[in-house]
Amino acid sequence: MKQLTFGLTFVRHGETRYNKEGLLQGQAIDCPLSEIGLQQAEAAGGYLKDVKFSNVFVSDMLRAKQTAGAIMKHNSSCSGLQMVCDPLLKEKSFGIAEGGRVQDLREMAKAAGQSFEFFTPPEGETREQVKERVKRFLEKMLQQIGAEHWGDRVKDEASLSAVEEAPAVEGKADDGVRSVPVHALVVTHGAYMCVAVRYFVEELNCSLPPGSNKAHMFSISPNTGLCRFLLTIRKEDERFVLSEICCVFVHRGDHVKQ
Repeated sequence: MKQLTFGLTFVRHGETRYNKEGLLQGQAIDCPLSEIGLQQAEAAGGYLKDVKFSNVFVSDMLRAKQTAGAIMKHNSSCSGLQMVCDPLLKEKSFGIAEGGRVQDLREMAKAAGQSFEFFTPPEGETREQVKERVKRFLEKMLQQIGAEHWGDRVKDEASLSAVEEAPAVEGKADDGVRSVPVHALVVTHGAYMCVAVRYFVEELNCSLPPGSNKAHMFSISPNTGLCRFLLTIRKEDERFVLSEICCVFVHRGDHVKQ
């Protein structure tokens, strides 16, 4: 069966003043990166400079666009690529809690007898609504990548699945994508990435890296934290459908620590 395997690297945006002060931004507050956030974005760009990308998808919010710009600037494979800004990648809306303290939202959730992760403040988006955006973005991306790269990148993968092909993680910037010619960079937000990773694992049966635990998988990525997946698609009639997904790593922040 003919299939195409491609890499998908999520990056959370760099720090903003709101992040630093423990305040919620969500969608209503389009805050730029702080001085530290700009340094983190530069560090992410330096870390990923030799990793080849074929597509770049970015939330249409300023903090994500600034982060993506810094990564693309350092990366020669991005020189001919267009940054595709997509509102489907926006952060989760926290409704009336936006602009307030994260701690206050935690207390709201506690008072409602719900876990912080699953609590929806008034006028905010539910997890299900965010997940719908993740699904719509994934579908759109699969069709675009299939349309652009199917012809010359396809191989007959009856023998090896993407999971079996994925090399051992060595702590290098190109882990999992060294021999993968198609690779999408997606720059988005912390809560959005949480929902996406949980959806991949719980509903798309994403295989996990050895020794991973779900508490870590489902936690919030640090600013400019990276999560990488390998996706395999096949063609059914004129559509591209996902046949397999595996996780290479989650929440990597080596570049910020260095």
